[in-house]
Amino acid sequence: MDQLRPLLYFSLLFLSYLIWTAWMQDHAPKPVITKTSATAITQSIPNASPSSVPSANRSDIPEGVATVATTAQAVSTKETSKNTETEIRVKTDVLDVIISTEGGSLIQADLLTYPISLEEKDKPVRVLDRNKAYAAQSGLISTSSELAPNHYAQFTAPQTEYKLLDNSEQLVVPLTWKNGKGITVTKRYTFKRGSFLIAVDQEVDNQSGTVWKGNSYQQLTHSPKNKTSSGMIGNRFYVGSAYYNEKYEKVSFSDMEDKPLSEVIQGGWAAMLEHYFVSAWIPPKEQKNTYYTNYISNANRYIIGVKSPQQQIATATKATFSNQFYVGPKNQEELAKISKGLDLTVDYGVFSFVSKPLFWIMQSIHNVVGNWGWTIILVTLLIKLVFFYPSAMSYRSMAKMKKLAPKIKELNERFKGDPQAKQKATMDFYRKEKINPLGGCLPMLIQMPVFMGLYWVLLESVELRQAPWLGWYEDLSVLDPYYVLPLIYGASMYLQQKLNPPQMDPMQQKIFAFLPIVFTVMFLFFPAGLVLYWVVNSLLSIGQQWFITRQIEAGKSTSIIALGKYLLNKK
Repeated sequence: MDQLRPLLYFSLLFLSYLIWTAWMQDHAPKPVITKTSATAITQSIPNASPSSVPSANRSDIPEGVATVATTAQAVSTKETSKNTETEIRVKTDVLDVIISTEGGSLIQADLLTYPISLEEKDKPVRVLDRNKAYAAQSGLISTSSELAPNHYAQFTAPQTEYKLLDNSEQLVVPLTWKNGKGITVTKRYTFKRGSFLIAVDQEVDNQSGTVWKGNSYQQLTHSPKNKTSSGMIGNRFYVGSAYYNEKYEKVSFSDMEDKPLSEVIQGGWAAMLEHYFVSAWIPPKEQKNTYYTNYISNANRYIIGVKSPQQQIATATKATFSNQFYVGPKNQEELAKISKGLDLTVDYGVFSFVSKPLFWIMQSIHNVVGNWGWTIILVTLLIKLVFFYPSAMSYRSMAKMKKLAPKIKELNERFKGDPQAKQKATMDFYRKEKINPLGGCLPMLIQMPVFMGLYWVLLESVELRQAPWLGWYEDLSVLDPYYVLPLIYGASMYLQQKLNPPQMDPMQQKIFAFLPIVFTVMFLFFPAGLVLYWVVNSLLSIGQQWFITRQIEAGKSTSIIALGKYLLNKK
C-alpha cells in the first residue's frame, strides 16, 4: 500500500472541510429587510403588548396602529426623536461607550486597548455598534406602562460626559426615570478601572402608596451577519448568540427564526459572539431567570435576553435589580472568573477536548518566553516529542519500503498481467520482510485530532491577535505579508516527498508531485501563526525521517535514545 496515500486523504478531507464551511456561510438564507413596524418593536420586549409601551406620534406610521418611540438606529424615526434623546459618553482606561437616554441602553462600545489593526493603532475595535443594531438593552416590566420604564422610556442624566479620573478606581453613571406618580427608577452603570465588566443596577423607589410588582429584563440585539471575504477561512467564524445552562448552547440567527427560545435557568449568562469579542448579560448566579430569544422580522433584528422573576416592592421602600454586563475580548482566564462557562465562548468546536489543554500549555510557555511565535515553535517541538514513536513507526515503514523498492518493482513486473497473484505475492513479501503496509496510516490518524485542535487554538484565541514574532511578523493572526512561510512549507513538503519511497502508480506520482503546490497556495491564505506551526512541524519531520532512513539503511537503532546519541556525537 502506498505510504503517502494517508497524506492525500488528509489533504482532501481538510480542503473539503474548508470548502464546506465557506459554502455554508455563503449560502445561508438571508432575511429580507423591511421597514420597522410598531408590532415588531413591541415584540422585542418580553411579555409586552402595545399598550404597555410608551406611545408617540409618528407621521410615517398609519393611524390606528399603536406606535412606540424607537432607538436612534431604528428605521425612519431618528429625526422625530432627536429632540428628546441624548447620548452620554463614558470613557475609562479600557472602554469608550455611549449610553442613550432612550431606555438607558448601551448603543456603542469601543475597546481602547484593542486597535482594529496594526495600521490603525489609534482606532479601537468597536463591539457594540449602532450601525449593526448591536446594542445592550435593559428595562423593567410591570402591570402598567406608567409604573415601569422599558428600553424605549426616556431617562434623564445629570451630565452628558463622564471620564474615569486617574486617581479613581471606579466610575458611576446614573440615569433617572420618574412617572410623576411616586415611582422613581434609577439605572446605574458602574465601571471599574482595567475592567470590561460593568455592573448594571435598576433601583425602584416606590412612593406610590401601593405595592409595585414587576420584572427586570436584559437583552442583546443584533442585525444579520454581514458577509465578508477575508481569505479562505475568514468567513467561517461564528457570529450569533449563545447562553449557558450547565453547558454551552449556541443559538444561531437562523435558529431564532425557526423557534424562539424560552427556558428557565438558574444563573447562567446570555451572549452575542463575534470572532475575538463577546458581549454578555450575567444575572445573579442564585437567581432563576427566563432566557428567551426572538426574531423581529419587520425590523430584521435578532434578540437574546434574560428576564428576572417578579419582585414585589412595598410602598415607601426601595429595591434593586442587579446584573452584570461584559463587553470585551474572549480572554479565557478572565471570562472563567466572571461566570461559570463564559470562557466557552472561545469556541473550539468538537476539538475542544484537545484545544483547551493545548492552549493551557501554550499559555504556560508564553508566560515564560513572552512571545507567541517562539511559543508556537516550542509547543510544536513538544508535540513532536510526544508523537516521536508513532511517527517513527511510519518513517521506519517508509524507509523499509524505500530500501526494498527495487524488489517490489520486480514483483509488479513479474505479475503484471495477474492482479490477484501480484497482490498475494506482495503481501507475502511484506510478511517476510516484516513490513506493515498500514504503518503510515495509524500515526497520522492519531495525530490528526492534535493538528486540528491546535488549528482552532491558533484561529480562535484572542491572545494571538496582533501578536508579533520577529522581523516583519508583527501579527501572527493575519496572512504572511511576503508569503515566506507558505513557500518554505511548500519546499519542505517537496523535500519530504523525496525521502519517501517512489510511487509505483504513474497517476499517484503526478498527484503527489502536485501536492506541494496545492498546500503552498492554500497556506497563502492562512494566518502566519498557523503556517509557522506547519513549517516547524514539517522541518522536524524531515529531520526525524532523514535520521530514521539513514539508520535503517545502516541497520542501526531508530529510537529516540539513538537520536540523542547521534546529536551528541555531532556536537
